[in-house]
Amino acid sequence: MTAETLPRFEIAALKRLAGAAFGRGEAYFRDGRVDILANEPRRVLARVAGTEDYRVNLLGGGESIKGECDCPAFEDYGFCKHMVATALAANEIDSDRESESAGVLARIRAHLGGKPNGALVAMIVELAERDQALFHKLEIASAADGADDTMLAARLSKAIDRATAKRGYVEYGDVGGWAGGVDEMLDALDALVSGHDRLLFKLAERAIDRIESAIESIDDSNGECSVLLGRARDLHIRAARGARPDPVALAHDLFERETGDGYGTFDDAAWLYADVLGEAGLAEYRRLATEAWEKLPPLTGRDREKSEGDYFGLSGILDSFAERDGDVEARIALRAKDLSSPWRYFELAEFCLKHKGANEALRWAEEGLWTFEDAPSDARLVLFAANLLMKANRRGEAEAVLKRSFERAPDFNVYLRWREAGGEAVPDQALALVGRRAAAETRPFLGHPADLSVKILMHEGQFEGAWAMTRKHRVSRTVEEGLARAREGDYPREALNVYAQRVDELAKGGGNRAYEEAAAFVARMGRLRAPAEQTAYVATLKERFGRRRNFVKLLG
Repeated sequence: MTAETLPRFEIAALKRLAGAAFGRGEAYFRDGRVDILANEPRRVLARVAGTEDYRVNLLGGGESIKGECDCPAFEDYGFCKHMVATALAANEIDSDRESESAGVLARIRAHLGGKPNGALVAMIVELAERDQALFHKLEIASAADGADDTMLAARLSKAIDRATAKRGYVEYGDVGGWAGGVDEMLDALDALVSGHDRLLFKLAERAIDRIESAIESIDDSNGECSVLLGRARDLHIRAARGARPDPVALAHDLFERETGDGYGTFDDAAWLYADVLGEAGLAEYRRLATEAWEKLPPLTGRDREKSEGDYFGLSGILDSFAERDGDVEARIALRAKDLSSPWRYFELAEFCLKHKGANEALRWAEEGLWTFEDAPSDARLVLFAANLLMKANRRGEAEAVLKRSFERAPDFNVYLRWREAGGEAVPDQALALVGRRAAAETRPFLGHPADLSVKILMHEGQFEGAWAMTRKHRVSRTVEEGLARAREGDYPREALNVYAQRVDELAKGGGNRAYEEAAAFVARMGRLRAPAEQTAYVATLKERFGRRRNFVKLLG
């Protein structure tokens, strides 16, 4: 690369993306740990020797750099040292020299291109004998070769069962491999040509059933099973359009799946399959949902424990039909059947406000407040009702609603609205209520009982009282930091104590993101005290956390 030639990947961008990892990546590059596997105009694929060999895939160029690495650091922190090393190696490639510039994969591709087909087949079969993943992939890919429908169904059914099988519980780290095998099986189903729609229809159902059965024994924290289920359902929809099953029978099957699978695979099935169901199938779907819905009794706040029916799912199905018909009254009636919580009343009142107006909305909101007047209130319903009362010039009633709610379940958002409605007398009343509630608590507080008092005092500008409250009672880190940031210039000593405690927590916790946040706090502290005091504090941090080199580097 000549002096005049711009590097493929901008160094400044690499430093910004990698942070402290840039130096280690530079060392990896200098040590010759990078093998470029593929060098393409917008992509560089490399193998980097670290604790083990890692695969790096870099995309873009200049200041726009993206990509991934299969090392643990990339998963935890993002752009890693292996990606830096790869970018620097790519920058060093001389475009005029063809020996290595295309990468190892290009050389391998050229080598294999010169082999006769028989030799290639022998090599692949030999690899497949030792590599189970490759074996299963080739088994699925070859399933349709020389097979009639009966044999093809048997082969693909076996492939589905094998791909979705598991030995014991599949831990988080192993889910990717299992999901990859299932995805390849779905590739084989996706490759079935038209004319096999009836077979695909049945096979997709089998795949869905098998995946759903496997979920119970899989750590699906990344949601990979949901993606696989969505893909299998899409294949099922495609097959249904070609197979054209009986619409009434299809409606029964889909309704049973939507209301019974528990995984959401067939949510909104009536509309996903609407073109296959047609009017006859949709009418049957609606009839089934209506029949099930009418068996459920209406629920009020005192009736919730009497029924375990699927109110949410069935009302959602019927609501979509009523929305299509433009039948607002039917949609209100659906929501009014389950009024077992303040939240349900809030949903209904909010819907009425949008479709029927403020008077109807307020009627339902007030009924909800009355129904649950002896139970903990829902702040959303309270605030909704109070806002409508204020707009109706019923300020006194709004204030009473807010005060009553605050007394039962103190809440800062309720306080803010109460303050607006009730005026200057509210802060003292609220603080007294919170104080009496804390004093009446016979069990030890597990949380932070002073948080609400501190937030109220801050809102009222009573910062001295807020700091006094933190000295007497436990306050959450979030609230204490908020207080420190709000008036750190007026209360520097208090703020410095809060920041120092947070720096210790972050530094001890470890990780580059925590170190960066801790360093930001340290920099903030530097603006609150004399340079000599700050220098001494930083020196103490370096001594205490000397082994955490990434953190020490950030301190300067």
